[in-house]
Amino acid sequence: MKIIRLSMAALMIGTLLTDVMADDGDVPKRSLKANRVLVYNVVPSEVDTLKDMLMEGEFYGRLRLNTFYWDWSEEPIAIINGTEEKLRKDNWSAGLGASLMYKSAYYHGIGFTLDGYTSQNPWHMDAEDVVYIKAGKDVLSRYDVWNSDDWHMNVLAQLFLEYKFAKSNFRFGRQKFESFLTKSNDTKMIPNTFEGYTLTSDYVHKTAIKLAYLTKQKLRDHTRFHDLITFKNSDGERWGNNDDAGVHRGLSYQNFENAGEETDHDLIVAEIWNQSIDNLKVMVNYTGVPDVLYDLTGEAHYTFKAGDFNIIPGIRYMYQFDNGGGDIGGASLTGVLANYSGGDDFGYDDPESLKSWLFAARVDLKSDAPWKVRLGYSKIADKADIVAPWRGFPTGGFTRAMGQYNWMANTTTFMLRGDYDFGKAGIVSGLTAMFRLAYEDYDDGKRGRLQSGQTINLQPTDRTVLHLDAIQKIAALPGLEARVRMAFVMADDDKVVTDSGTSTTDPSYNEYRFELNYLF
Repeated sequence: MKIIRLSMAALMIGTLLTDVMADDGDVPKRSLKANRVLVYNVVPSEVDTLKDMLMEGEFYGRLRLNTFYWDWSEEPIAIINGTEEKLRKDNWSAGLGASLMYKSAYYHGIGFTLDGYTSQNPWHMDAEDVVYIKAGKDVLSRYDVWNSDDWHMNVLAQLFLEYKFAKSNFRFGRQKFESFLTKSNDTKMIPNTFEGYTLTSDYVHKTAIKLAYLTKQKLRDHTRFHDLITFKNSDGERWGNNDDAGVHRGLSYQNFENAGEETDHDLIVAEIWNQSIDNLKVMVNYTGVPDVLYDLTGEAHYTFKAGDFNIIPGIRYMYQFDNGGGDIGGASLTGVLANYSGGDDFGYDDPESLKSWLFAARVDLKSDAPWKVRLGYSKIADKADIVAPWRGFPTGGFTRAMGQYNWMANTTTFMLRGDYDFGKAGIVSGLTAMFRLAYEDYDDGKRGRLQSGQTINLQPTDRTVLHLDAIQKIAALPGLEARVRMAFVMADDDKVVTDSGTSTTDPSYNEYRFELNYLF
């Protein structure tokens, strides 16, 4: 099986390289935004015959390299159930891969897309250390490594039919879907995609509408599609279902089953962006999992002119409604309050409720100068943690720094962000850089004692995060760019209570990433 998978990957990469050699154009068919969203510079057109629908389609290729190194300040050891275990361990991973997409032309508005990906990992840690891998987990499938020692991924991540009509697009099948809480988040090797039905439309003047009924999700480090919110599978495997870092661990397969509820869930999304008023952008979003929870979010941004500068304040308010999920999973994303029956509430006012809200605000200062500045703030209600395991981040664009999950109950975050374009400044052509400095104030009271007597902290300790990011576009080969990302996290000490006693550890860490992307 491994030989077959490696052969498939080699064939895909060989096909991509052949296409590169055959394409002598200077403009890449696609380009990347800083957030890794793809922009299509060349798209298939409408044709008159079924034959031309196939013959006039477009191939899109991508070669990738992603490397990660995670350096903990300390690697504490504890005695757990009589066995000595490391609680944390420095970790690294590397992925080399490619993707090949074919988009057909459109016959009477009908077309289709196939999009295959491969991620190969010839250099990796020992299989027993896969539990320690942090950011680099998305170049491999931990489920496949743990169960079959398979460090490679080959996935048909997108396969959909579409129908274009009246400035609208209807899609059915496997696809990316970008909305407030659902993102492709394509920053590693394979994007986060969904199965289901979607409709996007610009038919209404200055209004963008997005609707989705999604039935399955495939996270970036999965080779199979899985449930949209259920943690663990029927065998209790933690990586066998939705294991996103922001997943609610109390909403597990076993807990749903014990409550007599369905373990298969759908996700419904409705989102509207409107710019009918000059200088004002407004968004309203509904995202819900029937019989579990749903969210209503409003967002607005207004642009003021001040000489050569644009001052753009923005706000976001999100309310999370409990629709039965709190009784099953509890208020904490850790799952320790699942099926709560009294006792330690771990610092939550209502341990059985998922009702909560989020408020965020920001101010951007922009001009034609090579720099931009953003000040951001977010506050989560002292109620329940926010549930969002679909790769769209509730605080994203306001206060979220690289790899941070700052939407637990009673968390406050302040952020300063700066962007600089060295090309505009006439220093280095094609080079852009960005930094984010954030202070995250978590709730130290969200902790409690398990039946075993072990004390558990439900939230990270307070921390300061410095994130540096640089992207260099290579002019000699259009479509090629390199990216360096670094995060330096300075966290308060954390108390750990296990069988071996109480100790204080420093959860600070440094994280380093390097990536290459070539699009054609």
